[in-house]
Amino acid sequence: MPTSKPRRSPKPQERQRDPERTRKLILDAAEAEFAAHGFAGARTGAIAAQAGVNQQLIWYYFDGKEGLYQAISERWRERENALVTPDTPIPEQIRRYALEALNNPDGVRLLAWGGLEYTAPADDPDHAPRTDRLNGFVEQLRARQESGGLPAEVDPACLTVMLMAAAMATTSLPHVIAGVCGVDSRDPEFVRHYADQVAIVAGLLGLDPS
Repeated sequence: MPTSKPRRSPKPQERQRDPERTRKLILDAAEAEFAAHGFAGARTGAIAAQAGVNQQLIWYYFDGKEGLYQAISERWRERENALVTPDTPIPEQIRRYALEALNNPDGVRLLAWGGLEYTAPADDPDHAPRTDRLNGFVEQLRARQESGGLPAEVDPACLTVMLMAAAMATTSLPHVIAGVCGVDSRDPEFVRHYADQVAIVAGLLGLDPS
């Protein structure tokens, strides 16, 4: 991963831009590019062209491709914090995550690409914050288990992985869905139906607080 490149000052006409608007244009274009090609395949030139800015502004605002990817990861964390809270029932959390295939498809694809390109924690800028978030979910499952809402033989950590994989299936397993369900996994009606089904299964596992 590139980590440094000489930063130049923007030209006078570039300084006249609204910095926040420019950053948003770059982030929006980067999210689409990373979602389509992963980190390794994404090109800063393509991001700049899509955003309608000089490529040097990516270095000026984000210190290059890696810094831009980290900013996208931070954007996803902010969205996730707004998506669910510890008070949200677990089946509803899973349903909302599954609905991200409609509401935030690039974010789900980024998460899938992160897994495909994963090599080690040291190379993963989102490793520590993601681990903290997932450990919080594991603790929720463990609390349900201690209260008798989850069978003692179930491993909460493994169940977290299973539920996360299930929530992402319309993005990660479109070929399986086409074969088994006979539909396009991107079809909004199917995604909503699938999200409801995942929530029902989570409830059957004893994860519904009611």
